[in-house]
Parts: sequence; C-alpha cells; structure tokens
Amino acid sequence: MNIDIESPTIKLPRIKILATGGTIAGSAAKSTQMSEYKAGAIGIQTLLEAVPQIKDYANITGEQLCQISSNNITDDIWLQIADRVNAIFQAGDTDGIVIAHGTDTLEETAYFLNLVIKNEKPLVLVGAMRPATAISADGPNNLLNAVRLAGNPEARNKGVLIAMNDEINGAREATKTNTSHVSTFRANELGYMGYINNGEAFFYRASLRKHTLNSEFSLKDLVSLPYVEIIYGHANDSRILVDAAVNAGARGIVYAGMGNGSIHEKAEEGLIAAQKQGVVIVRSSRCGAGTVKGGPIRYSKEKFLTGDSLNPQKARILLSLALTKTDKLDEIQRMFNEY
Repeated sequence: MNIDIESPTIKLPRIKILATGGTIAGSAAKSTQMSEYKAGAIGIQTLLEAVPQIKDYANITGEQLCQISSNNITDDIWLQIADRVNAIFQAGDTDGIVIAHGTDTLEETAYFLNLVIKNEKPLVLVGAMRPATAISADGPNNLLNAVRLAGNPEARNKGVLIAMNDEINGAREATKTNTSHVSTFRANELGYMGYINNGEAFFYRASLRKHTLNSEFSLKDLVSLPYVEIIYGHANDSRILVDAAVNAGARGIVYAGMGNGSIHEKAEEGLIAAQKQGVVIVRSSRCGAGTVKGGPIRYSKEKFLTGDSLNPQKARILLSLALTKTDKLDEIQRMFNEY
C-alpha cells in the first residue's frame, strides 16, 4: 500500500515513511491504557492521518512493510527492510527515509541498517512508548519530528539516527534504558547527538565509527545471516548454554560478561572448547556502559575477541555481519575496533 500526501505550493523534501508496526501503531481498548495493547494494529494511512501537519514540512509517501511487535523481529525482516531502503535511495527520488518501528528492538534494527545501508541521505528510526490510542500518545510528535529530521540536510552523513522525545541519538550508541518512560533511548556516557527544539534539529556531535557509505558490509547475494548467540553471564554460571549454542550450530557467541567482560570459570571452559571448534567468541559486558578492552591475559591466549563499547545485542549484529566476510580472528577484531 502506498499513501501520498503532497504540498502543491512549495518545494518540500521528499520523504518516504516505511511502517513496520510497533507501539507507535498500537491500539488499546481505552485511552488510559498504556499496556496490554495490540502493537502494530494501526496501518500507515491512519498514522499519517493522525499527523496532518506533516504535509507542511514534506511530501510524503508511505509504505507498510509489516505489522509486528518488534520483539518478534527476525533476520529475514531486517534483510527485507534493508533491501527496500537501499532500493529507495538508489532510485534517487527520495531525500530521506523514516522507519516507524517498535522500541523493543529499534536500536538493533538501527545498528544493522547503520552497517549495511549505502547512502549518505538521512535514515531516521522512530517509535513511541505509548500506543496511538493513548490520551498522551507520544507517537504523533515523534513522527513529525522524524520527518522533519529526515528532510534536514544537516542530518546527512551522520549514519542512521533515532528521533524520539525531542532527542536525536546515533544508531551505534543509543539503547533502550527504561521499560516505560518516553525518554527511554539514551547513549549513556557518550550522550545525545542532538536535540529537536520546536521541530528544528540541533546537532552537537557525530559518531567517529564507520557506518553507511564507509561500511565494508554488503547484503549483495545474501539470503541469511550467520547464527550468533548471546550468553548472559551471572553468578553460579555454567557451560550448559554455551554447549547448547554450539550444538545448535552457532558460528559465533557473544558473552555478556560481568564488569570488563569477565567470564565465569565454568562458562569459560565451554567457551574455550567452542573456540577450538571454530566458534568465534566475543566478550561484551552486561554493565550497560564502558568498553570491554584487555582483561586477563588468558582470554587473549584463548583467542577471545573484545566487543569495545558495543552492548551485547549490537555486538551480536556486528559479529554476524563480520562472519559473512571472514572467519579470521584478527580481521574480525579490526572490525570491532573500527565499527
């Protein structure tokens, strides 16, 4: 389904909105109901009709890619989204793209696209923490801000962006930090890329890590992604889940360790055995901030890689894409150092 809303009087940026469902398109029985709603129930046409002011800032085309709750996102859907985004940009008749997405995995979709989209034009992900039917729904203003940001030349060459709650975040750094607050997306110590004040974007920083046009990753001829699992470290850990991942065919494991990627000794036994079978092991952290560098010398001797400042879910994405290109450990570590 394609929906067009055009302003006939002045030249406005041409923005494509791709809808995937999520809370921003959620529907509940009551306007006071902020949970137990159906995510993705509302289609793109209804979303656009709820924000008629959009036509004052952009010529809009809307397209419904899927209607899901984002906790159910899959690699296949990621590949579909990425292929569609690349095709739209390659057509040359769009100035920016907005993707309406559920917040549960929004950061992961954003980072995946940050690594595989080959264009400098703005690509902005937007979501909401309250369903569209809520008395204080945050989706309409978030969507309007995202459209204005996608049409702003200042947003070019900054990688994939997240626009919510009048804040601009970068795909690599931002993570969902609160289960229900509208200010959930934060970049911890590195901070926001900018703010949106009265609809106008103001940038204060940019990511120095490789992305989009500078990324070496490609989806050409790729029909699936290598299986990479995350194992969450904890007190009284074991190797049971590590062994299960190996037996299930994992080509890589991200260990979300304690502190600076510390590994429980029992889990370490399993990871050593996995590495000897050719499974790539990347140490990350469950802390939510900081970098994983160095650590005990034995980790390096066992050829465990380090995930830098990527959280476990984003380290999984980078490792999966890295494995589409190489299984050489020094090359994969370089990628983690550069992306």
